[in-house]
Amino acid sequence: KQWYQRRVAITAGDEQLLSKFQLGITNVAAASLAIGYCTEASLPHTIINVFKNVLAVAVETDISFPEADTVKAFLADPSAFAVAAAPEAEAAVEETKEEVKEESEEEESDDDMGFSLFD
Repeated sequence: KQWYQRRVAITAGDEQLLSKFQLGITNVAAASLAIGYCTEASLPHTIINVFKNVLAVAVETDISFPEADTVKAFLADPSAFAVAAAPEAEAAVEETKEEVKEESEEEESDDDMGFSLFD
């Protein structure tokens, strides 16, 4: 038998290679977090999770540091953090609700088609 190698040209672009590499890193980080084994890929997630735990303890106790103070202030009065653009966002939500109502009314008229399940 003759064994010989084929040369295969890689036709993938840089973006495609980067996306595959990022997918691999994501999978490594997810697996590392799931089994509790720290790797370089899971380290940022681990640090954020630890920070969230410390912040939760600080909110429930008298521990104070700048980030905890901000969260405590938000929990005490969420309306103080309202943004000036909130009315614009509310208007956009209202427009979306109106569009959904119009679509649902159109769908209701088409759904019946003269048939009834329990006649």
